Amino acid sequence: MKNLFAKIADFLRESDKILLILCFFAATFGCVAVFSTTYYLETFRPVIVQTFGTVAGICAALVISTFDHEDFLKYWPLAALIGVIPVILTFFIGVAPEGTDDRAWLDLGFTTFQPSELFKVCFVLTFSAHLKKIKPNINKLKNLLPLCVHGAAPVLLIHLQGDDGTALVFAVMVLSMMWAAGVSWKYFTAAFSTAVIASPLIYFFILNDDQRERIKSIFDINADIQGIGYQQWRGRMALANGGFTGQGFLKGDLTQAGLIPESFNDFIFVSVGEEFGYLGCMAVILLLAAICFRCIRIARICTNDGGKFICVGIFAMILAQSVINIGMCLSLLPVIGITLPFFSSGGTSLICLFLGIGLVLSVYIHRNSRTIYLRD
Repeated sequence: MKNLFAKIADFLRESDKILLILCFFAATFGCVAVFSTTYYLETFRPVIVQTFGTVAGICAALVISTFDHEDFLKYWPLAALIGVIPVILTFFIGVAPEGTDDRAWLDLGFTTFQPSELFKVCFVLTFSAHLKKIKPNINKLKNLLPLCVHGAAPVLLIHLQGDDGTALVFAVMVLSMMWAAGVSWKYFTAAFSTAVIASPLIYFFILNDDQRERIKSIFDINADIQGIGYQQWRGRMALANGGFTGQGFLKGDLTQAGLIPESFNDFIFVSVGEEFGYLGCMAVILLLAAICFRCIRIARICTNDGGKFICVGIFAMILAQSVINIGMCLSLLPVIGITLPFFSSGGTSLICLFLGIGLVLSVYIHRNSRTIYLRD
C-alpha cells in the first residue's frame, strides 16, 4: 500500500496539475451552468449526467495519462476502427434527438451517444501517427497527397452524416496539425485561393436552403427573428439582460422561462451571460483560452513529434469549437450546432473531451521519455 501511495505521489508530481485544475474548474462551472439552464424543467437528470461525465472524464484522463502516448500511436489502426465504426453505424441505426435533424447519434438505451465526439479523439491519434511517419519529407507530393486524403476522409464522412459543424471542426484540426508538421505555406496559399474561388459554387450548389438562410441571417440579424433568426435573437436579448454582473444564479428571465432554445447545450454561453453577466462570459472565455494555451505549451516543450501533433490536434479541437460556439451566440457566425467544450450538456461528449485531455497529459508526463506506470 505504501508503494502504491508513493507511485501516486510520483504521478501527481510529474503530471500537469495546472491543466488538470483548469479543466476541473471549467467542467465544474459547466455543471453549475447546466443545473441553472435546466432548473425550470424541474429535473436533476441533466446535472447528474454532467457531474457523472465530469468525474468519469477526469478519472479516464488520469488513467490514459499513465500510458505513454507513443504506445497509442503504435496502435493507430485500432484507434481508426474505434473511431470510424460507430460513425458508420449512424448511417444505419442512427437517431436524431428532439430538436435536431441529423441522425448522428446512437441510442445506447440509457442515453444517446454522438460517435463523432470519440471520432475526433481517435482521428488525432491516426493523423499524428501519419504526420510523424512522413514529417522528414512531408512536402513531397507522394507523401502530401495521401495525407490530404487522410485529412479529408473524416470531413467528408461527417458531412455526409449531416453534421457540417463538426465537419468544420475536423477541417480546422487537419489544417492546424498539417501546419504544425511543417507543410509549406505555398500549399496553404493554394488551398485558400481554391476555397475562395470555389466559395460561390459551394454556396449555391452544395449548401441547402436552410444553411444559406443561416448565413444570410448574420448579415441582417433582425431579419426573420421569428424564424431562422429566432435563436440568436433570443440570445442577444439574454446577453443584454445580463449586463456586467448578470441577473443572478437561477434568476435569468429568459433562461428560467425556457425561452432560449438549446440554452443548456449549444447556447449555454448565452445563459451564462444572462445570469452571470459579462464577468461570467469572460470567466468562460479565459478558462477555455488558458486550457488551449496549456495544450500549446506542452506541444512546445515535448521532445518528440508524435506528442507535439497530439497536443496541437486537441488544442485545435477545443479552440475551433469554442470560437464557433461563442461566435454563434454573439450572432457573429451562423448557427451550425457546435457545443461549447466543458460547458454544454452531454455526459458522453464530456468524457470524450477528457479522453483528449488525457492524451495531452500523457504527452506532458512522457515528454522526455520518462515513464511512470501506476499499473506496474
